[in-house]
Amino acid sequence: MSEKIISLESAHPLDIFGANDQNLEVVRNYFPKIKIVSRDNMLKVYGDENDLADFEEKFTTLIRFHEKFGRLTKNDIPMILDPGTNGNIMGAEGNADVLVHGKNGLLIRARTANQRKMVESCLKNDLVFAIGPAGTGKTYTAVALAVRALKNKEIQRIILTRPAVEAGENLGFLPGDLKEKLDPYMQPLYDALGDMLPTQKLLQYIEERIIEIAPLAFMRGRTLNNAFAILDEAQNTTPSQLKMFLTRMGSSSKFIVTGDITQIDLPKNQVSGLVHSQAILNNIPGIDFVYLDKSDIIRHKLVSRIITAYSNE
Repeated sequence: MSEKIISLESAHPLDIFGANDQNLEVVRNYFPKIKIVSRDNMLKVYGDENDLADFEEKFTTLIRFHEKFGRLTKNDIPMILDPGTNGNIMGAEGNADVLVHGKNGLLIRARTANQRKMVESCLKNDLVFAIGPAGTGKTYTAVALAVRALKNKEIQRIILTRPAVEAGENLGFLPGDLKEKLDPYMQPLYDALGDMLPTQKLLQYIEERIIEIAPLAFMRGRTLNNAFAILDEAQNTTPSQLKMFLTRMGSSSKFIVTGDITQIDLPKNQVSGLVHSQAILNNIPGIDFVYLDKSDIIRHKLVSRIITAYSNE
């Protein structure tokens, strides 16, 4: 009898084994000739070498399914391990509108015409500006595109950034260390990622700096290679700050800049970098501007009415 050890490197054991090992019990039914023992984040399996090789291949398919769809339930396992349905379920992401299979099977897709324009533009261009009012899904779609690129191994890391209050001013009055002071400004980015990645996986990515969430000032002097970088709330950058961010682009990288030019919080005598960029970057090959409007608003129906009311003021 041979022994093989399989370690879970990319998923939390609970997500794969199931609560009280209920997923593992279903797997055991498919491999009656093999003894399967779970220990922390690994499996020890005992049996004939050929049976062990078959088990490892199929168990790896279960892990790949979890990575792709963000879930693995006891009802999924028979469809994955059954050769008659395996090809179909692993190819279920073929729907062109689906960007990411998020937590608990949540399908995250481009839901409006202009969101789909964002997706198409990102495929064709390395730098995309997405401009529109609150609630149009600019940031959410951009983050979904970044997560998809990471899952597909098209890039090696995700950089998410926003302009924040200067550390020597308002941030100094907030309690905690620098991360705790900055987190409130970055919360919308954490919220989007939280829908798209299992909690343990997200924490792992952040710890390993595969996903980095940082204020814009922290981008200075860096070169972002093999990265998907998103600058959110870009209407609150100055032209020099936006230029600084855009010139961080390294090889094999994609950048998305999002913002709402109707909600600029800069001093009245300060030009918005996002407004300025439309005049000087609009006709450069490889750069595209996508405009979203109130027809793309996917929040509460009142948000669209509120935006209309303020625009008519």
